[in-house]
Amino acid sequence: MLVCSAGRTNTSLRGEVVTIATDEIEQRVRRVLDELGLPHEMVEIDPQYADTVAFCAQYGYPIEQSANTIIVGSKKEPKRYCACVVRATKRVDVNHTVRKRLGVPRVSFADPEETRALTGMMLGGVTVFALPPDLPVYVDEGLMGLPWIILGGGSRSLKVKISPDVFRVLPNASVTPGLVSA
Repeated sequence: MLVCSAGRTNTSLRGEVVTIATDEIEQRVRRVLDELGLPHEMVEIDPQYADTVAFCAQYGYPIEQSANTIIVGSKKEPKRYCACVVRATKRVDVNHTVRKRLGVPRVSFADPEETRALTGMMLGGVTVFALPPDLPVYVDEGLMGLPWIILGGGSRSLKVKISPDVFRVLPNASVTPGLVSA
C-alpha cells in the first residue's frame, strides 16, 4: 500500500490501495472555484464510478458534456508537460497540435504514476482547478459552445459541473484549435 497522506482511500488501476490527500486537493479546488466567482456545482460520487463512461452511466450525465483533463509530457529531458481538456468523446491530437504547442519533438500521455507525481491526483479525478500554477492548459475549442460541462474535481469522489466560460478566466488556459483529432 502506498500512502501519500491522510485522505480518501482509492484503488488504483493496478488494484493497489492508495491513500491520496484529497482533502487538501479538494480544498484547493473549492478555493480556486470561489476565487473565479463562476456558478458551479460540486457533484459527490462513488469513486468506483469516477471514470467518465461509468460516471455518465451511473449518474445520468451526457457523455457529450463531459470533459477529461489529460496530462501529456515530452519524451526526452528536460521534461515539459501540459494538461489537455477535451470532450470525453474526442481524442487529443498529441502528435501534431500538442507536440507543436510544447515545442518538443515527441510527446506521450503521462502514465498514472507520472500524473500522480506531477499533480497529486489520480486518473478519474484530475482537474484543471488544482494543477501546478506553471502548467499550460490547452482546451478543446469544441467545449466552448456547450451550456455546461463536467470536469474532474481533484479526486475520484468529486466532479464539477460548470460553464466552459471558466477557461476564459482560468490562468494558463488557452482555447486551442485543432486540439482534437478529426
